[in-house]
Amino acid sequence: GEMSLFSVVRLGCRSLCRLQSNLVLPRTMATSPDAKRPAWNREEDLADLFGKGWAMVEGRDAIKKIFNFGDFNAAFGFMTRVALKADQMNHHPEWFNVYNRVEVTLSTHDVGGLSPKDVKLAQFMEKC
Repeated sequence: GEMSLFSVVRLGCRSLCRLQSNLVLPRTMATSPDAKRPAWNREEDLADLFGKGWAMVEGRDAIKKIFNFGDFNAAFGFMTRVALKADQMNHHPEWFNVYNRVEVTLSTHDVGGLSPKDVKLAQFMEKC
């Protein structure tokens, strides 16, 4: 039978997506600009994401990944789940969707490059 959008949104993307990307080595460790938060280990966090198919964007301090899903509904469901989380975080991805493919780029414009927010949103995308 047909699936409602609600059903699609509730589905996890792990079983629906094939992942593509090029492995790129991480840059240096960065510290948090917020003294109340501990420094984040950029190298370690990015290495974990690179192992899951994320890559650096050429010419930018940003990461990217291409997600492929079984169909448009699965891709749209993924985007809906991510949009809800991104809005909650007040941190929104750059993305592009055609049918079953979602291309995602993450960078924090306020700091001019990658931040812990990007890592957190990427980690959410891996679990949703």
